[in-house]
Amino acid sequence: MSAPIEGVGADAISGAVAAINGGIERGLHLGAQLYVSLDGEAVANLGVGEARAGVPMTPESMVTWFSMTKPSVAVAVAQQWERGNLEIDDRVADHIPEFAQQGKDAITLRHLLTHTAGIRSADLFQSDAPGDAYWEEVVEAICGVEPEDGWVPGERAGYHLTAGMTLLAEVVRRVDGRRFEHYVREEIYEPLGMVDCWVGMPADIHAAYGPRIGTMHHTATGVAVPLDMLDDAAFMARCIPGGGGRGPTRQLARLYEMLLGRGEGHGARILSPQAVEAITARHRVGLYDETFHAQCDWGLGVAVDAYAFGRHASPRAFGHGGALSSVSVADPEHGLVACVQTNGMCGNDDHYHRLSEVLTALYVDLGLAAVDAPGRDKPFPSVELPLGDPEEAESPT
Repeated sequence: MSAPIEGVGADAISGAVAAINGGIERGLHLGAQLYVSLDGEAVANLGVGEARAGVPMTPESMVTWFSMTKPSVAVAVAQQWERGNLEIDDRVADHIPEFAQQGKDAITLRHLLTHTAGIRSADLFQSDAPGDAYWEEVVEAICGVEPEDGWVPGERAGYHLTAGMTLLAEVVRRVDGRRFEHYVREEIYEPLGMVDCWVGMPADIHAAYGPRIGTMHHTATGVAVPLDMLDDAAFMARCIPGGGGRGPTRQLARLYEMLLGRGEGHGARILSPQAVEAITARHRVGLYDETFHAQCDWGLGVAVDAYAFGRHASPRAFGHGGALSSVSVADPEHGLVACVQTNGMCGNDDHYHRLSEVLTALYVDLGLAAVDAPGRDKPFPSVELPLGDPEEAESPT
């Protein structure tokens, strides 16, 4: 039995919708959002199933993005690069001098953007400090961490859950003057019409959204357990650049439509074409990721030709996922943008298979691949991530 659907375009992507329904039937998620566009024109914008028990998932629901937040940081860094306020190969310590301690002076912004810095232990840091003091406390803790033994920045890869993006957001703050939660709204989200997207949501805004705040669930045991702490107003008010974004998938897709538009989209010029080419080109090639135990190429803040983009995605496809739940992808060869947001954090293999099934079906639905086309198989990561904490449960795809 198919789950209820709200929105438009379900008939145009019936195979992808069937794959989402299959995940609901298997208990992998209660519901999902799916947005698809071709050459900037919306094809489908759907909510399927439930946002939480008894509450329909709609296209306006706002489930946590987890690591789908990271490309927003990459775009912010690229803007500051274009404005002459930094260089991609600047040392982090050029902008955050205290980061140089413990032998980290050689780590550059490029190493953070490509997850080759070797400071994964810094992902463990959190803060209970009140008000805005949590930010300074986390940055201070990251700066004090020792690099991994024997790690030469740029020569090994290991995905950083949150620390790298926190440092990059702090660099943006230091060169621009605005806190990242304000910068990303004013320079990226609002110009693109992503008016319901936040990385740090004020409490009054949180209250006004009410039931639109969709809930993530832990589903790996076969029972859907709502992770209500992720929806708490105080938690959502904190800026977590590596995994705390929130907004409807149809609006998140505008970021990718801008990138496919060579830096321009929805009436706003966000980046130059050259900056977009730099972000989406391969800067990390052929390295084995020691966090995900698989090989994946990387641009400047985005994964390229990654695991769960489906069997028919072109080698130029780029995007990012969120902790065992979601993925956003742009495929320049087809003009395709697709954002899939489920609300269930299931087991590792189930997660990657379900996303690959949805996106593989989508290419067939849209006539971008034949039903019997063999496609390309890419190895899935093999990693056990802790569930329920967006600062510890991040995933690139």
